[in-house]
Amino acid sequence: MGSVFWLIAFVVLVGIEIATLALTTVWFAGGAIAAFLLSLTEAGVNAQLTVFVAVSFVLLFFTRPWALRHVNRHAIKTNAESLVGKHARVTVQIDNALGTGAAVVNGQEWTARAKEDQEVCPVDAMVEICGINGVKLIVKRMEEEK
Repeated sequence: MGSVFWLIAFVVLVGIEIATLALTTVWFAGGAIAAFLLSLTEAGVNAQLTVFVAVSFVLLFFTRPWALRHVNRHAIKTNAESLVGKHARVTVQIDNALGTGAAVVNGQEWTARAKEDQEVCPVDAMVEICGINGVKLIVKRMEEEK
């Protein structure tokens, strides 16, 4: 009976991993296979659970960092990350001292703040997006606009 349980657990965990591709359950699937193999030797439930937990955590701690470095390393940045380096047009004067500023990029208006606190960017100035802090664009005025 234990062998069937571990096989079902393995299939469910692999299914979740395939559906999410998040590298979260594959390590526990490895632990389920190890526990399954141990269950074939008629080992007790406590031994199977111990092997499941031990193998899962060994795989998690020793192979996950390697996998994260090598799997999806060429992933294309999406959403907000892709805005860094692009240009935006100021729609509300950016002045960090007053806490004001907005800019439009790709047809969407964002709250914006200057990278340098003393910099003020007037309406219609073009700025370069240097980063994103929460929901605010961090920008610097483009050289030709000064």
